[in-house]
Amino acid sequence: MKILHVEEHGVSLEEVHEVTRFHAKILHPKFSLISVILRILSLNIDVHCDVVLYMAVKRSTVISRLYLLLRNSSQKEAVQEREKGQLSQGYSEFLLSSPNGSLKLNNWFALKNPLSTSINPEKIQLLPADTTPSCCKMIMGNTGVDIEMELIGDDKRTVWRDMLRTDKYKSDTHSTSAVLGAGGPAESSLTGSAEQQLRSVRTEFVKRVSRPVLDVLLDGLLQHTVINQEEMESVKVIAERTEKALDIIDMVLRKGTESCSRMINLLGELDPCLCSLLQINSVGVAT
Repeated sequence: MKILHVEEHGVSLEEVHEVTRFHAKILHPKFSLISVILRILSLNIDVHCDVVLYMAVKRSTVISRLYLLLRNSSQKEAVQEREKGQLSQGYSEFLLSSPNGSLKLNNWFALKNPLSTSINPEKIQLLPADTTPSCCKMIMGNTGVDIEMELIGDDKRTVWRDMLRTDKYKSDTHSTSAVLGAGGPAESSLTGSAEQQLRSVRTEFVKRVSRPVLDVLLDGLLQHTVINQEEMESVKVIAERTEKALDIIDMVLRKGTESCSRMINLLGELDPCLCSLLQINSVGVAT
């Protein structure tokens, strides 16, 4: 028996030495050294980026999500697909200025805005082209002022700075009250138990969650005893992203409200932007 191993640099056939219920053991993989070398090299690659902001003015609050994207990659299309449903909810897309020079792939950058009341997460990572880009969610009061933003690297150096003028975002966005009805909350979220919330976003979760988030989420569910080792192994071997996402959410839904709440909390830590898009929030169980 042989396994076809596919990576960006090519493919290889690997001889299988032992097969168990959940694993295929390869004693002398051909791809290991190549993979390790490529990963090491990728840590120091200089790349050029674009900055995209999605923003909505929701009554007295301005809510935005900032993405750092690799230039000339498919990440922009992935983000547009991810945010497509939000455009009807009062959000607009803004392509901001690009960083002056190149940035290091996989590095982290802190988003700063002196008027923000919340930035979550505080740092954004510049991810490879085949990965769904992460984002920072920023909330500030609708005070009618220009929005100043900057990204600061771990070396404390400012790598990007831009300002979105009030007249620009006021004219390009519209208040959520026009979409959701006047008197609604500053940012709508689902109500009900964690199980009810998770069940209501099942389809959108499967559609939008990224593969890296699923992998870390699976480990987190095991760590917090939501699932056991056998359940984790049965899902981990699933190659198709949507099938894996479906198995995870259905497995957790069958375990009841407390398990659902733990999954929502974990998802909020791993991908707060996705939680914002799904409009789910944790209910009383700390992770």
